[in-house]
Amino acid sequence: MALQRSPTAAGMSMLPTAGALAVSSALLLLTGCTAADGEPRSEQSADTTEATPASGTHEPTSDQPSPSRPTGATPSTSPPPATKSPPRATHFRHTTAMATVRHLAVDIGPRLATSPEFDRAADWVQRRLAGYGFDTRRQTVRVPAGDSWGVPVDAGTSANVIATPPGFDPAEPWRLVGAHLDTVAVAPGAEDNGSGIAVLLELARLAAAGDTSLPTVFVAFGAEEPVGSGDALHHFGSRLHVDRLPAEQLNTLRAMVSLDRIGVSDAEIVPVCTGGLSSLRVRDDLISVARRLGFETLPCTDNTTSDHWSYEQRGVAVARVGSTPYSAYHSPWDVPDVVAPDQLGRVGRIMWAWLRG
Repeated sequence: MALQRSPTAAGMSMLPTAGALAVSSALLLLTGCTAADGEPRSEQSADTTEATPASGTHEPTSDQPSPSRPTGATPSTSPPPATKSPPRATHFRHTTAMATVRHLAVDIGPRLATSPEFDRAADWVQRRLAGYGFDTRRQTVRVPAGDSWGVPVDAGTSANVIATPPGFDPAEPWRLVGAHLDTVAVAPGAEDNGSGIAVLLELARLAAAGDTSLPTVFVAFGAEEPVGSGDALHHFGSRLHVDRLPAEQLNTLRAMVSLDRIGVSDAEIVPVCTGGLSSLRVRDDLISVARRLGFETLPCTDNTTSDHWSYEQRGVAVARVGSTPYSAYHSPWDVPDVVAPDQLGRVGRIMWAWLRG
């Protein structure tokens, strides 16, 4: 999502040196690998209690890179093979969420929407969602040429990964929870937006294991990041998704929440916003849930820089969770060290309580 152009001088002084970053990345590679079923390694020891992610040099078998495709090639539309296993833990696991952040930012790295790295990440996310029992599909998103935060990029294609619960009836009320999977060209994207995807995947696992007050569709959006200024060059995946919804299904969509940059902790406050067009119903419901759980929120009605804006402009009640400023924004220093596991846990607990309603 677009907010500030570059880190401030003061912020840059807080960033890790190249040597420290190399050491940190090496350590993260030891803790961020996946297990054979595609889950982050930490999940294997986190059934009913939180556990520290296991370390080691285990090489993942279900996250081998898909064959590289040239920029502009059409992503696969068939779900990758997945073996469904019963979800185990019935609470939000911030250690597993943090392992997802590490996998996306370190094992895969920058995920420009039209790149092979994005396709690899989309395959991995789709396997996770299919493994929880969702019906999954890919929706091809065309992206024009432009400028990705100072880097010229060619036109190409990206994809939305859409996960629908079994038996979903689009004529009945439903909710959508989304998070963008792509990054700008130079950023590993731990916070923007590995953090949002990490919480989305944990919420999907919980939704598959337990009841929610309304059926929930989960979407990992492609091509949220801008390739120029203005709405026309931003939020490509979410704009396509909402534009392609049949009128009946758009009318039954009761709420859309975008999880975008949710892992930076600023005095343990969780931003919850709209863009100013939406009813405040969804935003205020989330704030009420947070208050009940003892968490502080920062509300606003002027945030148009994430995927909620695409739905808000179509009359859907929305909220965006996240957007605390941080100095590593859209830079090579957006690494897992900037993400606070406890903040992932706060957002995850708020969202899960809201989904259960």
